[in-house]
Amino acid sequence: MRAAPRRAPRGALIATAVTTAVVAAVGTAGPASATPTDAYEMPFPCGQSWTGTTRANHSPSARSVDWNRPDDLGDAVVAAAPGIVSVAEPSGGSGYGRWVMVDHVDGESTIYAHLSAVSVTAGQTVDQGTLVGAVGQTGNATGAHLHFEERRNRTDVDPWFHGAPFVFGSTVASQNCVDVPVAGNFVGTPAAEVAVYRRAARSTFQVLRSGRTPKVLRFGTATDQPVVGDWDGDGLVNPGGRTPATRTFRLRTPSGVTSIVLGAVSDQPVAGDWDGDGRWEVGVRTAGTGAFQLRAADGTLTAVTLGDADDLPVTGDWDGDGRTDLGVFDVATSTFTLRVIDADGLVWTAQVQFGSPGDLPVTGDWDANGTTDVGVWDPATAMFQERRASSATAARSSVTSLRFGNPR
Repeated sequence: MRAAPRRAPRGALIATAVTTAVVAAVGTAGPASATPTDAYEMPFPCGQSWTGTTRANHSPSARSVDWNRPDDLGDAVVAAAPGIVSVAEPSGGSGYGRWVMVDHVDGESTIYAHLSAVSVTAGQTVDQGTLVGAVGQTGNATGAHLHFEERRNRTDVDPWFHGAPFVFGSTVASQNCVDVPVAGNFVGTPAAEVAVYRRAARSTFQVLRSGRTPKVLRFGTATDQPVVGDWDGDGLVNPGGRTPATRTFRLRTPSGVTSIVLGAVSDQPVAGDWDGDGRWEVGVRTAGTGAFQLRAADGTLTAVTLGDADDLPVTGDWDGDGRTDLGVFDVATSTFTLRVIDADGLVWTAQVQFGSPGDLPVTGDWDANGTTDVGVWDPATAMFQERRASSATAARSSVTSLRFGNPR
């Protein structure tokens, strides 16, 4: 995974943020006074206000943050930065109770503890803003709160959010308001358009239109997993999303919203035209096993296994036969693995290295030739790169770059 971009050097320890006793404890902590990556955002959905506190005897360190707001039991907890889940303990009865640890770059990690529910699995890649659990009071907790730590080499360091040191005792609004790349034929042009899902209390899909202002489609919440597809078979892609806590897809068409419950809380959503009838369906992928479950219109499921736990699922019609195929993307190596079934029923896979480590995958028919191409989006620059080829696995290709969305 690529290291996050660095801002200006950070200053000294924040003496005014805590009591004298805590300052003394922090000040004598030695190497742990080094600060982690400045790409962290608060571990809560965009716009929510939370108060963070500590105390001199806070275990394991006075640098840990206890987060609260009124009636917070069960409130969503999201990833402060992208990374890979190294611990997902769904049933702990002591200590941290139910808790999650996400590993980031350069030996950095974040801890989310005393959760009432865990929404991810070990080994899973999570993007910034992804739901990881819910506020609880499990383990050694005397009341509902989120215990949060930023660590370097497994040692607590001073918390920073949105590029600034956190002042203990302050109430701050979360700026964990990230864009997520998507693509599809939203407006009826021959080729697919790039778009972003903008996480907010009222989330939106922002669709890039050449020479015009972006098309804005209001749909979803800050913790939904975005998914798009042609749900009604009219040739246009419509917005959708999956709410992890309830395992529910909500798919919007001009005639209304359809709800479908599918998969486990930690599953990742996918969509595609599995049978080639022009109407898209949904599916899920279980990161721990690499197993896809593709749902047909009648509710029957087809199982396919592909990729490793830390891969992200992608879909597209790689061979142009009218049916959606499966794939995965390795964020650490920026490598797509694409799966197709030929006319004889034989399964083939091909690998395409494209983009840079840390990029997020996006797929679409960029040149309107009936075959889906691969692409990536760089969160640091909000730059899309579209790879055009006669087939998604062709050796010779051309690349188009365009900037859209908000960089992180």
